[in-house]
Amino acid sequence: MTPRAKFAVALTLFTALLAVGTSIVFFAAPALAGGGAAAAPAGNGVIEPGMGYLAAALATGLSALAAGFAVAHVGSAAIGAITEKPELLGRMLILVGLAEGIAIYGLIISILILNRLG
Repeated sequence: MTPRAKFAVALTLFTALLAVGTSIVFFAAPALAGGGAAAAPAGNGVIEPGMGYLAAALATGLSALAAGFAVAHVGSAAIGAITEKPELLGRMLILVGLAEGIAIYGLIISILILNRLG
C-alpha cells in the first residue's frame, strides 16, 4: 500500500471516529455530568446549545472532507479500471457510492445533534 493510500485510509477512519465520538460525548455528557438521571435535561429534553453547534459542524465538515478525499482516490482508480475493462462500470459505481456514504453518515449525525439541541 502506498503512503498516499495509507493516508487516505487513516483520514477516513479518523473522520468517522471523530464524528461518532463527538456525537457520543455530546449525547452522554449530560447524563455523566451529575452521575445519572439527575443530570438529564429537564422539561422537554432540550440541551443548552453550547458546543452542540460545533459538534454538528465538525461531524458534517470533516465527514464531507473525508468523503471528498475518498471519492477522489476511488474515482480515479475506477476510471483507470473502466478504461481497461469496461464491464467493471457497475462495480466501480458502487465503490464510489460507498465512499460518498461517509458524508451522508456525518450529515445524519449532525441532524441528530441539532434535533437534540432544540
